[in-house]
Amino acid sequence: MRRLKLYIAASLDGYIAGPNGEIDWLDVAGDLDYGYEEFYASIDTTVMGRATYELTLTVEEYPYAGKTNYVFTRGPLPPDTSHVQFVSDDIAGFVRDLKEQPGEDIWLLGGGQINTIMLNEDLIDDIILTAFPLVLGEGIPLFAAGASRAQFRTVGFEAYETGLTQWRLIRP
Repeated sequence: MRRLKLYIAASLDGYIAGPNGEIDWLDVAGDLDYGYEEFYASIDTTVMGRATYELTLTVEEYPYAGKTNYVFTRGPLPPDTSHVQFVSDDIAGFVRDLKEQPGEDIWLLGGGQINTIMLNEDLIDDIILTAFPLVLGEGIPLFAAGASRAQFRTVGFEAYETGLTQWRLIRP
């Protein structure tokens, strides 16, 4: 069965973006890879919320071209693009079905509301969390209000010269 992996960065106070979705604070990461290339090679599919997708449109080239990409939305379904398919159905059921299909692992890109739905439905298998040594004070939390208690087991940890730390966690 395919694994759903949440590979994400957060501030010390648990935010994945500022209050207006800003991620400029990620720039302090520098040029280190942080295991991204190896991770990216292990997945063939991404799933994300609409706000996260909108953020990907702010860069010159779509960053996940070559992968199968699904965007979850509560609003009217926009037409699919050459890079993404939009989904508004039962997203937990959709991901459950997706995990049963053949293929590589699946990257849960976020945001906080989608992360919470996947957590509450016991669909997240792995978390690779890179913590940035800064406090945002407010913003979009890693998990939204209503997240269920969940236990993960640390299988790896690394402290980088940039001050960032990274946990590798799996569901026991």
